[in-house]
Amino acid sequence: MSFLRHVGKIGDRKVAIVFREVPNESHMCLVVYTEILNRLIHDAMIQCIESDIGQNSENLADALNRSYTQDGKPILQLLHKEGLLKKVQTNQVVVTPSPNTSIRLDELNKILTEMQQGEEAVKRLAEIDSSRGMQDPATVAARQMRQNSQKPSTPPKGIVAESPDLLGDSVLANNLKQQAIRMANEAKGLLAESNRLMKEANDLLGVPAETSTTDTTVPVKRGRGRPAKAKVIA
Repeated sequence: MSFLRHVGKIGDRKVAIVFREVPNESHMCLVVYTEILNRLIHDAMIQCIESDIGQNSENLADALNRSYTQDGKPILQLLHKEGLLKKVQTNQVVVTPSPNTSIRLDELNKILTEMQQGEEAVKRLAEIDSSRGMQDPATVAARQMRQNSQKPSTPPKGIVAESPDLLGDSVLANNLKQQAIRMANEAKGLLAESNRLMKEANDLLGVPAETSTTDTTVPVKRGRGRPAKAKVIA
Protein backbone atom coordinates (compact mmCIF):
# COMPACT_ATOMS: atom_id res chain seq x y z
CA MET A 1 0.00 0.00 0.00
CA SER A 2 1.49 3.33 -1.04
CA PHE A 3 1.65 6.37 1.24
CA LEU A 4 -1.37 8.63 0.93
CA ARG A 5 -0.62 12.25 1.59
CA HIS A 6 -2.76 14.69 3.61
CA VAL A 7 -4.32 12.08 5.92
CA GLY A 8 -3.56 11.21 9.52
CA LYS A 9 -4.98 10.58 12.96
CA ILE A 10 -5.43 12.42 16.24
CA GLY A 11 -5.74 9.58 18.72
CA ASP A 12 -8.22 7.23 17.06
CA ARG A 13 -9.94 9.89 14.99
CA LYS A 14 -9.15 10.22 11.30
CA VAL A 15 -8.34 13.65 9.96
CA ALA A 16 -7.58 15.28 6.63
CA ILE A 17 -4.62 17.64 6.93
CA VAL A 18 -5.67 20.77 5.04
CA PHE A 19 -2.63 22.89 6.02
CA ARG A 20 0.51 21.17 7.34
CA GLU A 21 1.60 24.43 8.96
CA VAL A 22 -0.33 27.57 9.86
CA PRO A 23 1.43 30.73 8.59
CA ASN A 24 3.57 32.26 11.37
CA GLU A 25 2.64 29.31 13.60
CA SER A 26 4.65 26.35 12.36
CA HIS A 27 3.68 24.28 15.42
CA MET A 28 0.01 24.44 14.44
CA CYS A 29 -1.94 22.92 11.52
CA LEU A 30 -5.49 22.92 10.12
CA VAL A 31 -7.35 19.63 9.92
CA VAL A 32 -10.84 18.32 9.23
CA TYR A 33 -12.32 15.44 11.20
CA THR A 34 -13.60 13.28 8.37
CA GLU A 35 -15.98 11.27 10.57
CA ILE A 36 -18.24 14.27 11.19
CA LEU A 37 -18.62 15.21 7.53
CA ASN A 38 -21.86 14.61 5.69
CA ARG A 39 -21.65 12.24 2.76
CA LEU A 40 -21.79 15.02 0.16
CA ILE A 41 -18.65 16.74 1.48
CA HIS A 42 -16.89 13.54 2.64
CA ASP A 43 -17.00 11.73 -0.70
CA ALA A 44 -15.92 14.81 -2.68
CA MET A 45 -13.01 15.50 -0.32
CA ILE A 46 -11.76 11.89 -0.30
CA GLN A 47 -11.93 11.86 -4.10
CA CYS A 48 -9.88 15.09 -4.14
CA ILE A 49 -7.27 13.67 -1.74
CA GLU A 50 -6.81 10.50 -3.79
CA SER A 51 -6.60 12.36 -7.11
CA ASP A 52 -3.34 13.30 -8.80
CA ILE A 53 -4.07 16.97 -8.07
CA GLY A 54 -4.47 16.22 -4.37
CA GLN A 55 -1.36 14.05 -4.09
CA ASN A 56 0.78 16.52 -6.04
CA SER A 57 -0.30 19.54 -3.98
CA GLU A 58 2.01 20.63 -1.18
CA ASN A 59 -1.03 21.57 0.89
CA LEU A 60 -4.41 19.89 0.52
CA ALA A 61 -6.05 23.32 0.65
CA ASP A 62 -4.67 24.12 -2.84
CA ALA A 63 -6.45 21.08 -4.31
CA LEU A 64 -9.65 21.57 -2.28
CA ASN A 65 -9.88 25.15 -3.53
CA ARG A 66 -10.07 23.79 -7.09
CA SER A 67 -12.43 20.90 -6.35
CA TYR A 68 -16.22 20.91 -5.98
CA THR A 69 -18.99 18.92 -4.39
CA GLN A 70 -21.62 17.27 -6.57
CA ASP A 71 -23.85 20.32 -6.25
CA GLY A 72 -21.05 22.61 -7.53
CA LYS A 73 -19.81 24.17 -4.28
CA PRO A 74 -16.03 24.74 -3.74
CA ILE A 75 -14.99 22.24 -1.04
CA LEU A 76 -12.54 24.53 0.77
CA GLN A 77 -15.01 27.40 1.00
CA LEU A 78 -17.72 25.04 2.21
CA LEU A 79 -15.47 23.62 4.94
CA HIS A 80 -14.67 27.14 6.10
CA LYS A 81 -18.30 28.27 5.98
CA GLU A 82 -19.46 25.26 8.01
CA GLY A 83 -16.71 25.76 10.61
CA LEU A 84 -15.17 22.35 9.92
CA LEU A 85 -11.53 23.52 9.79
CA LYS A 86 -9.91 22.88 13.15
CA LYS A 87 -6.62 24.32 14.40
CA VAL A 88 -4.53 21.77 16.31
CA GLN A 89 -0.89 21.27 17.28
CA THR A 90 1.22 19.39 14.76
CA ASN A 91 2.66 17.08 17.42
CA GLN A 92 -0.84 15.72 18.04
CA VAL A 93 -1.26 14.52 14.47
CA VAL A 94 0.19 11.16 13.45
CA VAL A 95 0.66 10.15 9.82
CA THR A 96 1.27 6.62 8.61
CA PRO A 97 3.60 6.40 5.59
CA SER A 98 3.38 2.58 5.67
CA PRO A 99 1.36 -0.01 7.64
CA ASN A 100 4.20 -0.50 10.14
CA THR A 101 5.54 3.07 10.27
CA SER A 102 4.10 6.14 11.96
CA ILE A 103 5.49 9.65 12.40
CA ARG A 104 4.22 12.82 14.04
CA LEU A 105 3.32 15.68 11.72
CA ASP A 106 5.80 18.08 13.36
CA GLU A 107 8.63 15.61 12.64
CA LEU A 108 7.39 15.08 9.08
CA ASN A 109 7.25 18.83 8.51
CA LYS A 110 10.84 19.15 9.68
CA ILE A 111 11.99 16.42 7.30
CA LEU A 112 10.11 17.94 4.36
CA THR A 113 11.58 21.39 5.13
CA GLU A 114 15.11 19.96 5.22
CA MET A 115 14.49 18.16 1.93
CA GLN A 116 13.24 21.37 0.35
CA GLN A 117 16.26 23.29 1.62
CA GLY A 118 18.50 20.51 0.32
CA GLU A 119 16.98 20.80 -3.15
CA GLU A 120 17.51 24.56 -3.08
CA ALA A 121 21.12 24.03 -1.99
CA VAL A 122 21.72 21.59 -4.86
CA LYS A 123 20.20 24.06 -7.34
CA ARG A 124 22.31 26.85 -5.92
CA LEU A 125 25.51 24.84 -6.32
CA ALA A 126 24.56 24.03 -9.90
CA GLU A 127 24.15 27.74 -10.65
CA ILE A 128 27.55 28.47 -9.10
CA ASP A 129 29.21 25.69 -11.13
CA SER A 130 27.70 26.93 -14.38
CA SER A 131 28.62 30.56 -13.78
CA ARG A 132 31.76 32.08 -15.25
CA GLY A 133 34.85 31.41 -13.18
CA MET A 134 32.82 29.43 -10.63
CA GLN A 135 31.39 32.68 -9.27
CA ASP A 136 28.00 33.22 -7.69
CA PRO A 137 25.71 34.82 -10.32
CA ALA A 138 24.26 37.16 -7.70
CA THR A 139 27.75 38.31 -6.76
CA VAL A 140 28.68 38.88 -10.41
CA ALA A 141 25.49 40.86 -11.01
CA ALA A 142 26.03 42.98 -7.90
CA ARG A 143 29.62 43.76 -8.92
CA GLN A 144 28.50 44.71 -12.44
CA MET A 145 25.86 47.06 -11.00
CA ARG A 146 28.49 48.74 -8.81
CA GLN A 147 30.79 49.19 -11.81
CA ASN A 148 27.98 50.69 -13.88
CA SER A 149 27.05 53.08 -11.09
CA GLN A 150 30.65 54.36 -11.00
CA LYS A 151 30.70 55.16 -14.72
CA PRO A 152 29.89 58.77 -15.81
CA SER A 153 26.33 59.15 -17.00
CA THR A 154 27.51 61.15 -20.08
CA PRO A 155 30.59 60.57 -22.24
CA PRO A 156 33.54 62.98 -21.94
CA LYS A 157 33.39 66.14 -24.06
CA GLY A 158 34.42 65.49 -27.64
CA ILE A 159 33.73 61.74 -27.44
CA VAL A 160 30.65 60.30 -29.08
CA ALA A 161 28.98 57.48 -27.18
CA GLU A 162 28.79 54.15 -28.96
CA SER A 163 25.36 52.67 -29.50
CA PRO A 164 24.11 49.61 -31.38
CA ASP A 165 21.12 51.57 -32.74
CA LEU A 166 23.16 54.37 -34.31
CA LEU A 167 22.57 56.80 -31.45
CA GLY A 168 26.21 57.78 -31.91
CA ASP A 169 25.35 59.47 -35.23
CA SER A 170 22.51 61.38 -33.58
CA VAL A 171 24.81 62.62 -30.84
CA LEU A 172 27.43 63.67 -33.39
CA ALA A 173 24.84 65.54 -35.47
CA ASN A 174 23.56 67.31 -32.38
CA ASN A 175 27.11 68.33 -31.40
CA LEU A 176 27.70 69.76 -34.89
CA LYS A 177 24.46 71.76 -34.69
CA GLN A 178 25.39 73.17 -31.30
CA GLN A 179 28.84 74.10 -32.60
CA ALA A 180 27.31 75.83 -35.65
CA ILE A 181 24.92 77.82 -33.45
CA ARG A 182 27.78 78.87 -31.18
CA MET A 183 29.90 79.99 -34.15
CA ALA A 184 26.97 81.94 -35.62
CA ASN A 185 26.47 83.76 -32.32
CA GLU A 186 30.17 84.55 -32.16
CA ALA A 187 30.07 85.85 -35.75
CA LYS A 188 27.17 88.16 -34.89
CA GLY A 189 29.12 89.53 -31.96
CA LEU A 190 32.22 90.12 -34.07
CA LEU A 191 30.17 91.84 -36.78
CA ALA A 192 28.55 94.14 -34.24
CA GLU A 193 31.94 95.02 -32.74
CA SER A 194 33.32 95.64 -36.26
CA ASN A 195 30.47 98.05 -37.04
CA ARG A 196 31.02 99.92 -33.79
CA LEU A 197 34.73 100.39 -34.42
CA MET A 198 34.08 101.48 -37.99
CA LYS A 199 31.56 104.08 -36.78
CA GLU A 200 34.08 105.49 -34.30
CA ALA A 201 36.72 105.68 -37.04
CA ASN A 202 34.35 107.48 -39.42
CA ASP A 203 33.37 109.92 -36.67
CA LEU A 204 37.00 110.79 -36.12
CA LEU A 205 37.50 111.34 -39.88
CA GLY A 206 34.28 113.30 -40.35
CA VAL A 207 32.71 110.77 -42.67
CA PRO A 208 28.91 111.21 -42.99
CA ALA A 209 26.80 108.67 -41.10
CA GLU A 210 25.12 107.55 -44.36
CA THR A 211 28.38 106.01 -45.52
CA SER A 212 28.16 102.27 -45.34
CA THR A 213 29.84 100.82 -42.31
CA THR A 214 30.87 97.84 -44.36
CA ASP A 215 33.26 99.95 -46.40
CA THR A 216 36.61 99.32 -44.74
CA THR A 217 38.45 101.91 -46.86
CA VAL A 218 39.56 104.80 -44.64
CA PRO A 219 39.39 108.09 -46.62
CA VAL A 220 42.47 110.33 -46.61
CA LYS A 221 41.84 113.87 -45.40
CA ARG A 222 43.41 116.43 -47.85
CA GLY A 223 44.63 119.92 -46.93
CA ARG A 224 43.57 123.14 -48.68
CA GLY A 225 45.45 124.37 -51.77
CA ARG A 226 48.23 122.86 -53.73
CA PRO A 227 51.52 122.13 -52.10
CA ALA A 228 54.22 124.69 -52.65
CA LYS A 229 57.10 123.89 -55.01
CA ALA A 230 60.39 123.36 -53.36
CA LYS A 231 62.98 125.97 -54.00
CA VAL A 232 66.15 124.86 -55.73
CA ILE A 233 69.25 126.32 -54.20
CA ALA A 234 72.02 126.75 -56.70
